[in-house]
Amino acid sequence: MKTELIVKPLNAKDFAPYGDVIEVTPEKKHFTINDGFSERYHDLAAIDTLKNNGRTLLNIFRSTPLPLPIALKMMERHPLSSQAFMPLGVEPYLVVVAPSGEFNENAIEVFLASHKQGVNYHAGTWHHYCLALNKVSDFLVIDRGDPKFSNKTEKNCDVIKLDGSKVIRL
Repeated sequence: MKTELIVKPLNAKDFAPYGDVIEVTPEKKHFTINDGFSERYHDLAAIDTLKNNGRTLLNIFRSTPLPLPIALKMMERHPLSSQAFMPLGVEPYLVVVAPSGEFNENAIEVFLASHKQGVNYHAGTWHHYCLALNKVSDFLVIDRGDPKFSNKTEKNCDVIKLDGSKVIRL
């Protein structure tokens, strides 16, 4: 039986159990720099990549939209680090998460993020990969690299397969 998931607008309060919303708002700490020509929005996410001698990686992921409705077929988590995504274009995207710990598919939440909002998943938060909407979209990604492996996912990515019974309609 298919279960349709409710899509909610992304906001910092509802997303707090999973991580940080990266965005520019008047409430965020900010100050003027560069002789008054720039406003610095400071310390927008708790980036956590250094456990077990990890190092911080800066990447660009290119995401292709899935056909609608979207049937969820996987979730992943990074037990050793946070993982941050910031869109580089103007398209919205979907953020699919579940609490850390033992995976519970009944606890999955779906958020609609604008192109002005990024997310930083706390270490251990279950999430789907970025779900671009409308067209191929690029994301700036900050995550953990393990100095022992050329492929960072060997030590810091748990993936579970889902049967596709949880679906997202827009």
